[in-house]
Amino acid sequence: MFPNPNITERTKKILENSLDNPISKEDALYLMNVKGKEINALIATADMVREKVVGNNVTFIENWNINFTNICSGNCGFCAFKRDQKDDDAFFLDVEEVAKIGKHAYDNGAKELCIQGGLHKDVDIYFYEDILKAVKSECPNVHIHAFSPMELYYGSKKAELPLEESLKILKKAGLGTTPGTAAEILNNDVRKIICPGKLTVEEWKDVVSTAHKIGIKTTATMMYGHIETLEDRINHLNIIREIQKETKGFTEFVPLTFMHEKAPIFLKGKSNPGTTGTEDLKVYAIARLMFHNYLENIQVSWVKLGFKFAQIGLISGANDLGGTLGEENISKSAGASHGVRTEINKLKHLAEDLGRTPAIRDTKYENISKL
Repeated sequence: MFPNPNITERTKKILENSLDNPISKEDALYLMNVKGKEINALIATADMVREKVVGNNVTFIENWNINFTNICSGNCGFCAFKRDQKDDDAFFLDVEEVAKIGKHAYDNGAKELCIQGGLHKDVDIYFYEDILKAVKSECPNVHIHAFSPMELYYGSKKAELPLEESLKILKKAGLGTTPGTAAEILNNDVRKIICPGKLTVEEWKDVVSTAHKIGIKTTATMMYGHIETLEDRINHLNIIREIQKETKGFTEFVPLTFMHEKAPIFLKGKSNPGTTGTEDLKVYAIARLMFHNYLENIQVSWVKLGFKFAQIGLISGANDLGGTLGEENISKSAGASHGVRTEINKLKHLAEDLGRTPAIRDTKYENISKL
């Protein structure tokens, strides 16, 4: 299959076996280090596995982001979004304002509202519940994708409620799914440096697994390119894979390349300046070869990578372009320069230009309509 003399026998064997079976952690780490023509072979193989697993659809969703506050008690070294209460540009939307924004977005075509905010001292599970009820009263048919594992953990502690009870309250109030952010890199030593005070690996796993247990599906993410090693990336992917084997609760995997330009940890000289394009493509490709049928959907972020490079991600193992978005403030604050809103026709063009089929989806990938 790979006759090129620049491809080693080990690479050839791993890639040929990967067409039918998920690769091991050891083989994944080996592939993270390949160079030259072997990168081309890796990407081509991931694209073949992508077609085998999910076909030729390129999916995306009409959605809108609502950040209800940028006031946060956290001290994540990568976050340029956080503000203190006294800052001139700090904001905290009340429940009625969130519902008003949600209704406007829904009336203009949004099928999903992604609602998140900082760890504000006045926020707890009951505040989240009020947001959900208010939004659902204005637009009962919208899907609410809200509250990161860190927010859920924090809100539960603030309300002095068990995590499972908190999640049941939110599900009853209208929570559809939750983003699997706050994962960053699932290594406690790394987390102590980039996000001290944030929930541990074990706590993150507990939040998402508990959500899955009671029927709330989540996404899974990985923010990479700061201080972690290649082995840390592979271990992170393996943790996601093992949870998915057990719960089948992840809807998609979203690699998030580190936006370094305005990140405090980079400005202090304590991190790498993000990744190279080759590193990004390896993450997409290797994730595809590790996940196979366990986790079918891999999303490429046009907000972080730009439309041109996001399109390249679609031939490196990814099959989803995320959403049309609106008011995406977190990546923008960190230095993303590719806009915070796009239209369906732009995403449609990216797919068609590759010879793939553009398709609108819902949050859970349960309803997919080709365009």
